[in-house]
Amino acid sequence: MRALYPGSFDPLTNGHMDLIERAVSLFGEVVVAVLSNPSKRPAFSVEERIEQIRSSTGHLSGVEVISFDGLTVNCAVTHRADLILRGLRAMSDFEYELQIAHTNRSLADDLETVFMATTARHSFLSSSVVKEVARFGGSIDHMVPPEVAKDLNRLFNSTFHAN
Repeated sequence: MRALYPGSFDPLTNGHMDLIERAVSLFGEVVVAVLSNPSKRPAFSVEERIEQIRSSTGHLSGVEVISFDGLTVNCAVTHRADLILRGLRAMSDFEYELQIAHTNRSLADDLETVFMATTARHSFLSSSVVKEVARFGGSIDHMVPPEVAKDLNRLFNSTFHAN
């Protein structure tokens, strides 16, 4: 079975890694689809995010990392995914994710969305929280894979020195 795990992953967190690792063992194959959204101003380019994910998932077999723009269902069809994987951290995520799942189902009625709850120790993590902590010099080593921590520290160190 092939799962599509879409998101911005700006940056990849240990919560994302938790879901990717568990999804590979459940479904066999996971396509991590990095959204290219021109209306947002990401900290990292799509190419940088893809490289971060590839280096962080290199120990796993069955993970493919791609970029996409447009509708998630079109990406899922193009990459022959059997289902869309979405992560839940808290009940507040569920309402939004359910709306997206219903919308996707209305566009492709044979494509299921599967929700997985993140491990409790990662439930507080979001990409925006990680960037905020890194921006102000806090420790992020327990929040993101090592390669991502290096990139964040380099990004925000250079930002501090540039100002």
